Amino acid sequence: MKLSQTAFAALAGILTVGLTGCSHAPIPVAENFPYTAQKKVRSAGHWDAVAQHVVSSTMARLGQTPAAGMALQVSLPQSPSTFDRAFRELLITHMVNDGKTVVERDDAPVKVSYQAQVVRHNSDRPHFIPGLFTAITSGVYVAHYLGVHAHQDAAMAGGLGYAVIADVAHSQYSGGPTHTEVILTTTIMQGDRYLVRNTDVYYVEDSDATLFQVVRGPAVRDFKVVSQ
Repeated sequence: MKLSQTAFAALAGILTVGLTGCSHAPIPVAENFPYTAQKKVRSAGHWDAVAQHVVSSTMARLGQTPAAGMALQVSLPQSPSTFDRAFRELLITHMVNDGKTVVERDDAPVKVSYQAQVVRHNSDRPHFIPGLFTAITSGVYVAHYLGVHAHQDAAMAGGLGYAVIADVAHSQYSGGPTHTEVILTTTIMQGDRYLVRNTDVYYVEDSDATLFQVVRGPAVRDFKVVSQ
């Protein structure tokens, strides 16, 4: 059946109105961030690598301030966690090995402090997001197979299948994303002035969260002694 010109125009107008209506939403739609990777801290050796990264990053920026070369004091957070105690020692080791002057005096002109904030997510954690290997492999197949093999579509589909498997394996080896993250912020101050500030975010295993949390001792109760 053929549509008349008038009927076709009417149908086109209806479709246009429908599509226009679909282009508007009462609230913003959810959208994922671009593909990113986030490191997972799983051992004391990883803590050491994090400390080395923090020292390298902060000391380079401190060297561009008037406080460059001044003595540093690395303070321990109040009610420190297991991580806090170890991280301070690791920071001092890397600073000293880097040639910095680190002292225990409270009157040190430059203060270095840090805070590890534990964030717990209750929502489900997607284990895999196609990304690195898939993108690289698809680009390779486009460059290699077009004009070389007759069945480009089948070859590319198979290659992308292997790439997806590689993506899954790449995530599996790290244990995948967890519900727990640590926001680690390092601050360097001179008096009341912020000189350098560095913040990194890491995954940690859910069962390791207590290593980063404040250690609180047992409650202390006051007992009243009544003489007879």
